[in-house]
Amino acid sequence: MSMIVNLHNTLLTGLSKKLEPWFLPSLARFTFVAVLFVYFWNSATLKLGDNIFSLGFGAYGQILPLSFEAAGYDPSQLGFFHKLISYTGTYAEFILPVLLLIGLFTRLAALGMIGFIAVQTLVDITGHQADAATIGGWFDRIQDSPIMDQRLFWITVLLVLFVRGGGPLSVDRVIGLK
Repeated sequence: MSMIVNLHNTLLTGLSKKLEPWFLPSLARFTFVAVLFVYFWNSATLKLGDNIFSLGFGAYGQILPLSFEAAGYDPSQLGFFHKLISYTGTYAEFILPVLLLIGLFTRLAALGMIGFIAVQTLVDITGHQADAATIGGWFDRIQDSPIMDQRLFWITVLLVLFVRGGGPLSVDRVIGLK
């Protein structure tokens, strides 16, 4: 048995040492870009009005659904704070994924995306009144609820980037960020 353990340890420790510096951050950035970049980009474009400096109904309806409804779906009836939240959320949805794509300020961008997903989740549950099936739950037999299950995977990928940085193929590496 000790021969099998030694072989296991020798092979996998060597492999782990070779993969350690580059594999996880590179895989995490690739996964984010392949799975979530277009999702967030499309979501952000739905929030724009006639140009990139104006917001459309989609911004207020997605970000502040209850307030927008209370304002009679009239953006002019929303206050400065509502507009600030909507602009900040919309531009964060453009900027943070691009930072992760190129690997610039990766750790901060990943942390920002984690915060964004937390707020998105709160809005989906309270503002859009997601039902129990959409919210889902951990440790059940259903593995693909859009909120609890999927977003745990999203946040796990982002946590790898927060902890490890952008990896060797990133602007962070070029400018000397770790």
